[in-house]
Amino acid sequence: MSKSLNPPKVPHTAVSFPHPHVVLVTLNRPEHLNALQRQMSIDLDRLWRWYDNEPSLRCAILTGTGRAFCAGADLKEWNVKNSEGNVKDVERWAENGFGGLSNRHGKKPVIAAVNGLCLGGGMEMALNVDMVIASETAKFGLPEVKRGVVAIAGALPRLIRTVGRQRASEVALLGRMYSAQQFLDWGIVNKVVKLEDVVQEALKWAVEMSGNSPDSIIVSREGLLGGWEAEGPRESTSRTDGGIYKSMEGGDNMKEGVLSFVEKRNAVWKDSKL
Repeated sequence: MSKSLNPPKVPHTAVSFPHPHVVLVTLNRPEHLNALQRQMSIDLDRLWRWYDNEPSLRCAILTGTGRAFCAGADLKEWNVKNSEGNVKDVERWAENGFGGLSNRHGKKPVIAAVNGLCLGGGMEMALNVDMVIASETAKFGLPEVKRGVVAIAGALPRLIRTVGRQRASEVALLGRMYSAQQFLDWGIVNKVVKLEDVVQEALKWAVEMSGNSPDSIIVSREGLLGGWEAEGPRESTSRTDGGIYKSMEGGDNMKEGVLSFVEKRNAVWKDSKL
């Protein structure tokens, strides 16, 4: 199946398909700790849009090579833009934020397989994905305050909703680094594993998710995002029920799910058309 897919090209990024319904995106700029240049961020945004619109794909994984998952923005590029008076060009990462992820709503889930340093914009992306699998050696942080900039790509409100005001203030205002275990305890990370297992564990979760109804995944995620984006429970449920849920109600996958239960067999899902 993967041979027929044609994802957009992203500089310093490898795209592979370890499972028929899963895309693995690997940042491959290890000599720069996978820091993103502005064009990389814009092209990643295109890649996530392509993923949302590719019917055969049901889950995505983002990871990095070398010591880092992503160390944030390329400060050398930022420094050049500063000297040219064009810093605003760097700050306009993409419509959906840093790496096309930090402010992404999107349609389908993304799992972060955090292999190492996850700092600045890297952490902003991790805070807005659906699940985070981290290596036991991974380090997280928002060091922007130490560099005279701000984590303005979506992390601050999301951080406070996840860990509360006091812990969010600690992370954002002190600029410290935190262990994967600490963030597991705080609810930012789902699971901590050995470094050599981080991508395989994320793939295990992605494959398990892909075995569920793709329509149900999309609609359930939409319902979750309503609460994440500060809608009240009643408003979020009403919007989802009156919107995208109606598009799947009575559809082939809903019928198949019920029928497979009655017949005591595994469901055979069709690619989502939502």
